[in-house]
Amino acid sequence: MLRTVVCRINSVVRSVAVQNVGRTSVAPIRLMSHHATETDDEFDSRYEAYFNRPDIDGWEIRKAMNDLAGMDLVPEPKIINAALRACRRVSDFALAVRFLEAIKSKCGTRVKEIYPYILQEIRPTLDELGVSTPEELGYDQPELAIKNVYEM
Repeated sequence: MLRTVVCRINSVVRSVAVQNVGRTSVAPIRLMSHHATETDDEFDSRYEAYFNRPDIDGWEIRKAMNDLAGMDLVPEPKIINAALRACRRVSDFALAVRFLEAIKSKCGTRVKEIYPYILQEIRPTLDELGVSTPEELGYDQPELAIKNVYEM
């Protein structure tokens, strides 16, 4: 019953809106998206400024990292440095290591080319903050993995 009422209200609102658009001399609003394009430098500076905010909390860091992980890109080292410093400000070592794991995962099939470059670029920040990479912690090798039966 609620669905029927909502559908009828929706149809009435639409008909009134169509009538009002026909009466005005103003052209109707286009509902299609027209996003302004953002350059790579603007994108980098936006995320770097976001992570460099002094009042950022753990939830906001996780939100931005999740947004970055959802995009089809590997973040620039300056964004990674800012994110690691933000993790340090909120004293979340685990989040910093997990972010490095996500960065390695984002490298995809070119992990042997991109990931060493990123580690080389962020190494001073890692040393400054005392953050270890997942490889240094042994997280890249499973501890209790079962051997593949086809390799025995």
